[in-house]
Formats: sequence, C-alpha cells, structure tokens
Amino acid sequence: MKGKTMKSWPGARCQSAALSCGVLLGALLVPGFAFAQSNNPPTTATDPAPKPAVEEEEEAPDSTEQGQTHLDESFGPKSHADWVRETRRKALDDTKINVQARSYYLDRDKYDDSQSETWAVGGSIGLKTGYFRERFSVGATAYTSQPLHAPEDKDGAGLLKSGQEGYSVLGEAYGEFLVNDTTRVTFGRRLFDTPYINRNDTRMNPVTFEAIAIQGLHGGGDKAEFRYGAGFFNRIKEKNSDVFVSMSDDAGAPDDVNNGVFAIGANYKKGDWSIGAIDYYSEDIINIFYTEAKYAFTVSPKSKLSLSLQYSDETSVGDELLKGTSFDSNQWGAKAELSYGGALFTAGFTSAGGNANMQNPWSGYPGYTSVQVEDFNRDGEDAWMFRAAYKFKAVKGLSVYGLYVDGSDPDSPSEYAKDEWDLNLQWDVPEGPLKGLMARVRYAEVDQDAPGVSTLNDLRVMVYWTPQTP
Repeated sequence: MKGKTMKSWPGARCQSAALSCGVLLGALLVPGFAFAQSNNPPTTATDPAPKPAVEEEEEAPDSTEQGQTHLDESFGPKSHADWVRETRRKALDDTKINVQARSYYLDRDKYDDSQSETWAVGGSIGLKTGYFRERFSVGATAYTSQPLHAPEDKDGAGLLKSGQEGYSVLGEAYGEFLVNDTTRVTFGRRLFDTPYINRNDTRMNPVTFEAIAIQGLHGGGDKAEFRYGAGFFNRIKEKNSDVFVSMSDDAGAPDDVNNGVFAIGANYKKGDWSIGAIDYYSEDIINIFYTEAKYAFTVSPKSKLSLSLQYSDETSVGDELLKGTSFDSNQWGAKAELSYGGALFTAGFTSAGGNANMQNPWSGYPGYTSVQVEDFNRDGEDAWMFRAAYKFKAVKGLSVYGLYVDGSDPDSPSEYAKDEWDLNLQWDVPEGPLKGLMARVRYAEVDQDAPGVSTLNDLRVMVYWTPQTP
C-alpha cells in the first residue's frame, strides 16, 4: 500500500517564491497603469453596480476559492439590493459601460520537471443597457489576451491559446427580458454562476455560455430569500479560447456529438441558514446533482461560527458517450468557519467514492477542498483542509491567507496521495487615486508520494484595473 509522509513548507522555495513575487509585482504594475485609469475583483458589463463602501475592520474575509460558485450566490447577483438596483435601470439613460485591464503572469514547474510560463496582458470592454419600456435590455462584452512573454517551449499556462497565441473574442452578446421585478429571461452568450456551470474566472478571461435561461429572486433583505434558475446551455467558450463549442464536446465526448445541458435549481435562505439543490442533465453524456446547506450563529459580538454541508453525485446516462462505459461517482463535504474581527479560520473535509473520479466538465469545481491547483476529488480520496485568513486594519483592502490540504491515497494503484500548500496576498484598493486596482500574488506547492519528481510549484501574479464610473 502506498504510504504518505507529512512534509513541512520548504523554506528555500518560499524565499525564492517571495523574491519572485516582489520583483514581478513591481514589474506588472507598470502595464496595469498604462492600460487604463481606475478594479475590484474581475467585473464585466453583466455584474451588478458597485456596493457602498464597507468598514474593513468590521468585515471578515471570504473563504470561497477563485473560480468557485456556491448555491446561495447562484442564479443572479449576490444580494437582493443588487438585483433591485439592476432591474430599475432605465434604457439608454442607465447604459453601463465596463472596462477592465489585466496583467497576468503564471509560472508552473510540473511533476515531470517540465515548465509552463506565460505573461499576458489584455482584459475586457462591455456594455449593458437599461430596460427599454422597463422590459428589455441588451448587453455585450469583448475579451482579449495577448502575449508579453510566452516561450513556445513553455506552453500550457492557460492564459493564451494553444501554441502561446493571443486571441480576441466576443464572449457576451445577449438580450434580457424582465418578466417582472423578480424574474428575468436571458438568451444569447453570457456569464452564468452556478456550482458546475460558472465563469471560473481564474485566468485572463472568464468562461461564457450560449444559453437561454430564466432566473428569479424573491424576497431578500430582511425577509426570507428564494432564488431559482432553469435553462438550456448549448455551447461554451473556455477561458483561453476564441470559439464556442458544444457542451458535450467540451466535456470530452466524441466530436460528432453535439449535446447541450439542461439545468434547474433553487436555493432558500432565511437569516443565517440556507439550503438548495441543482441538477444538470446532458443527454447520453452525464447527470450531475448537487446540494448544499449552510447555517451560522453568533458566538460573541466579534465572532460567528458557520457550518456547511455539500453533496455531489455524477452518473453516466443514456448511451454513455462521455467515457464509453458506465460510471457513478460522488463526493460529500463538510466545512466549519470561525470569524473573529478581521480573521477567518476554516476547516474542511471531503470524501469521494463510487467507481470513477469526480469531474467538473465545464467550469470550476465546488468542492470544499478544491484549491489553487488540486481538486482532491479522485475516487476513494479523502482530504482535510485547514485555512487561515486575515484582513488588515492598517491598510484597507489588504488581505492574506494560507492553507494546507492533506489528501489520502485514491483507489487507483497508479495514482498517489497529494498534499498542497497555498499562500495568497491580495490588495483591493477601496479609495484614493488607486481606487479600482487589484494586485494579487498566489503561490502553491503540491507534493505527491510518487517515484521520481514529486513536487509541483505554481506562482501567479495578477494586476487588474477597473475604471470607476460615477
């Protein structure tokens, strides 16, 4: 049986990574400033209007990994206030234009001692009108990613097309019909946010979809909130692509199969507890069911304890064209989070089973132990995650977190146990002349108990700049 040895953070690599981060951050700020003038985390023309400023010292960090979407944030804007603000915009008078410039450097040393390295610049420009006759609006967003440093023998970072080629694409072009103040119908190319179909915005550009969907939000604010959504997703544009392909093709089915995905789900939230579920069905390809529940309660005036449970089930369906054989896999997870002032402490556990590895065919994976590099969702794999985060009071918008995930041996004799260390430093400038700037450095090291080279290192440096509109 394969054994696993706990390993400490390698000091020499940390010092080297820290030095690289400092040098790169200084270098990347230059193109970030040159692109435009004023970023919150990544936005497009479909995002809600900026929220009012919040006192940083009263706000705890968030443990949601980049690229993930949980059920209580699905089917539309994150809050009822954002939904109401969006539905009250008036035709051309309230047309919203969003511009974002991005500079992104990624350097990954892989298990086989090969390397992927790319530095790209680009971003997005988009608009969304208000509602004509208080019923219909249109929107569009164009994306681009162009190489600054892209060695041909170090392809694979995912910031450019295959071969280290730049691209530009009309990622969003849609119409939106406001049925009433609580229900919208969307058709065309657009961003969506659900656990398994989402923007997965972890590179230069997000994932977008060609779809028709209905989304609704009832209640909210001081009342119980009910969110729901249903739709048919026909095609997908991946993060580093300029073409839309069928959902089944993107999942890995044969090229002559062009099946879409039906999705339907809902989430109910009242006070500090919520519960929801969603199902994705692609004929002859796969059926994915996901459910999640959360509950939180106050421990003291400065602290709150939050508890979460999740479950995913994936099965082959119909003619089983995805793998050519039947499969049935599942994963459940639990998470506890304790906030105290500007600090957040998180512990999570996941366990995968069935007869195949779990999959995320179209977007980011929602598992509680899915982190910067690994998802820890292989058949038979159990994983523990421990995370600590802090928002600094002295420097508004500055936050840091570190985490460790310890995974067990999966069932496959050809795969090995892994563990991952992650470190993240981020500054979202909330005010002053640099308002709209986001600078972020991420570093990960993954160790696996395998013969030969057993370590993967992943360094990412991001600078995003979003001009602020009145």
